[in-house]
Amino acid sequence: MSKKVATREAYGKALARMGAVNSNIVVLDADLSKSTKTADFAAVFPDRFFDMGVAEQNMLGTAAGLAAAGKIPFASSFAVFATGRAFEQIRNSIAYPKLNVKIAATHAGISVGEDGASHQSIEDISLMRTLPNLTVIVPADAVETEKAVEAAVEINGPVYLRLGRLGLPAVFDENYQFEVGKAVTVKEGSDITIIACGLMVGHAVEAAEMLAAENISTRIINMHTIKPIDRDTVIKAARETGAIVTAEEHSIIGGLGSAVAEVLVQSEPVPQEMIGVRDTFGESGKPAELLQKYGLMPADIVTAVKKALDRKNG
Repeated sequence: MSKKVATREAYGKALARMGAVNSNIVVLDADLSKSTKTADFAAVFPDRFFDMGVAEQNMLGTAAGLAAAGKIPFASSFAVFATGRAFEQIRNSIAYPKLNVKIAATHAGISVGEDGASHQSIEDISLMRTLPNLTVIVPADAVETEKAVEAAVEINGPVYLRLGRLGLPAVFDENYQFEVGKAVTVKEGSDITIIACGLMVGHAVEAAEMLAAENISTRIINMHTIKPIDRDTVIKAARETGAIVTAEEHSIIGGLGSAVAEVLVQSEPVPQEMIGVRDTFGESGKPAELLQKYGLMPADIVTAVKKALDRKNG
């Protein structure tokens, strides 16, 4: 089995590599560069790296200024602080004027683990996808993260990249083609569709293997771009399989599940079940234990699939 790599690690490597390709890339961090892995960029381009201290609002405001001056700033902190503490700056100084700032936030979700509820961001997708002009990307593994960083550089406008702390197994190989706003069908299936993002894509693959043993044919879609969501792929899956399960390491309120439901209710209503954190804060614990407790494991997806199938066939 290949080594598990955290998406934050892949981000750091991609950032350093892209820095050599594009001299306009600058990086800002809120005194967390070793954790967010922007230290990789700082090591090779110290004159283009700015440690802003524990001051996310100032960091995002400064990033907006750098973007207005023609730079391509990547601003990083933990997701709960980047999106929560600096929401107003993101809204009014970045999204509203549509400035070319890339907010790459790490340590998202409950898999942050022992840092506990104060650091486990389960509302950041919801916050970011409500803002006009902002692209929201949630990579599923290290390969996709590197491709997403490259794509973010090419987008002329604000981007939110949601990254994690936990090492993840590879879903894709180096030949993988990433396109913003275009979901990827990881596995074909005819009975039901699982639409997942982030670490839940790997869990969906495991769930599909368990379901195959029961002769249930499961389609898996990696919805790496939450906004703009790939409406056509969602509608096609609904029409062809007749039931949907969404899976995300985020609150079921306002995240991927909500985004998919919005598409379905307007275009192709089918039974949908949602896997995610259910209107509660997290707690301190080992990542695997937390994913188990909050119902984010492959077995939980299997249960949701069977429930959706019962509704479909009822």
